[in-house]
Amino acid sequence: MEDGGPSRAARREQRALRVSMAASVALAATGLVWGLVAGSQAVLLDGVSTALGLLLSWIALRASRVAAAGPTPRFPFGRESLVPVAVGVQGLALLGTFGYAAVEAVRVILGGGSEVAAAGLAAYGAVSGLACLAVYGCLARRGPRSDLIRTEATVWLAGAVTSLLIAVGGVVAVLLGMTAWHPAKAYTDSVLVLLTCALLGALPVRMLRRAASELLESGPEPAVRQRVREVVERVRAAEGLPEPVLRTSKVGQKLYVEIAFVVPPGGWDVAGEDRVRRALRDGLAALPYEPWSVVEITSDPGLVL
Repeated sequence: MEDGGPSRAARREQRALRVSMAASVALAATGLVWGLVAGSQAVLLDGVSTALGLLLSWIALRASRVAAAGPTPRFPFGRESLVPVAVGVQGLALLGTFGYAAVEAVRVILGGGSEVAAAGLAAYGAVSGLACLAVYGCLARRGPRSDLIRTEATVWLAGAVTSLLIAVGGVVAVLLGMTAWHPAKAYTDSVLVLLTCALLGALPVRMLRRAASELLESGPEPAVRQRVREVVERVRAAEGLPEPVLRTSKVGQKLYVEIAFVVPPGGWDVAGEDRVRRALRDGLAALPYEPWSVVEITSDPGLVL
């Protein structure tokens, strides 16, 4: 928090989410209109996914604003848990979209396929794929330390893969139309949908797993845990403290660190404890998250859970 408002990182995160929403509006409209005109399931899936992404981007933006508002009397530890909830909603929505698209593609294949404008399919895939890659690059540069922006960027990368598959499929359909295999052209669109679902199906599952993990207060990624241990070890060695009990967990951008040292009776006063707390606070400040640390120095092992 800065001057009672969102931090600079939170403002950058929200600007990046607004960029994602603006791009979603343009590409969703293009995909839906193009898909209806061309009669293409694959293009319609791309348009619907992008339109859904617009709603999910709005949810992510709201989560970012609420989380950045900081603690309140009702929520004294803040509302960072909204961030993994938003990521989970995105994952669930994508999983549902892919599942429905796969079932519909199988239905069309069993029904004998459907004719599409192959050249239009290739053109749409190329245009949409390049646009998705451009948005992905923008988001990856703006928010490398934000879970919400990393999720948004991953969704745009998935959109780029989908669109480029559509472009390749369009080219294949054009070539099939020039050969004795031209009846297979009717199945190109539905096969593209199934390939997209197969290639990207693991993405929403990973998003759901990550969201559930954070909501259950799991530890941060190994690299962050290692950096926390290095900071604690450096302070411990400098102050001559014993090995501590160390616990870490991460929710959104907030990193919870609990450190407990058991020392001999009478060896520490409040000033010494504060010196240890300041050293640990300063060391943890360099981490790519907002540290929320609790440091305890006690002579009673029974107080350390």
